[in-house]
Amino acid sequence: MRILVKIGGAQLEQAAPRAALARSLARAKAAGHELVVVHGGGNQIREQVKKLGLEERYHEGLRVTDAATADVVTMVLAGIVNKELVLALNVEGLRAAGLSGADGGSFSVAKTQASVDLGYVGSVVHADRALVEALLEGAFTPVIATVAPLARDEAGARDHLYNVNADMAAGPLARTFECDALLFLTDVPGVLDGAKQRLATLTPARAAALRAEGVVTGGMIPKVEMALAALAELAHLGGGLVKIAPAAGDDAVLAALHDSIGTRFVPDSAR
Repeated sequence: MRILVKIGGAQLEQAAPRAALARSLARAKAAGHELVVVHGGGNQIREQVKKLGLEERYHEGLRVTDAATADVVTMVLAGIVNKELVLALNVEGLRAAGLSGADGGSFSVAKTQASVDLGYVGSVVHADRALVEALLEGAFTPVIATVAPLARDEAGARDHLYNVNADMAAGPLARTFECDALLFLTDVPGVLDGAKQRLATLTPARAAALRAEGVVTGGMIPKVEMALAALAELAHLGGGLVKIAPAAGDDAVLAALHDSIGTRFVPDSAR
């Protein structure tokens, strides 16, 4: 099975949980799965922005990214966070290779449009699987930082890479790389119902109802929205496993493939 594993930056801040994630990925690879890792790093970016005394602004959950902040995003995501994760994977015996959208033209973006100017913030509009396929064929595990250039047909500045929300990038990349599964590993056991019980499965209609009822709130809203968007992306491949599952534990990746762990997103027709 080819699995795209999206890891939040919060799971990568400290050495111990980062090492545990690396072990879980190594065990999944040893079990015969092909892995593509996509990661975030919002907290780490926030820390560096603060150290440099830059202004920090958000709009609807997206970081407003001016030129100076775009440089910090690239430095942190494609540099510190990416290389620390690559190192952790290599220590566990995985041959990992870090890359961004700029490497091999792996993916490019259009400037994200919103009611305010978000600056250097983009959404994936084109992806090329050549470099990722070459790495997988060579038994390497690609580790992807979500910074990328503008697509060639996009007008505007080309002097900075664009900041791409990793959750938003995961679906389009999983589709391009023809993944069988997409796992959003995070710090929650899955999506919870009104009684705080884990939902084994969740359809778009049920997700909308839970949000209307005020059950799905706060930071879970974008997680659910991105998982549903990813479900639609993989539908173009005939379907695939899409889950929000816990990142903790040395077997987090393999555990997330089982029905007893996390929340699987399924079409309304699957009810």
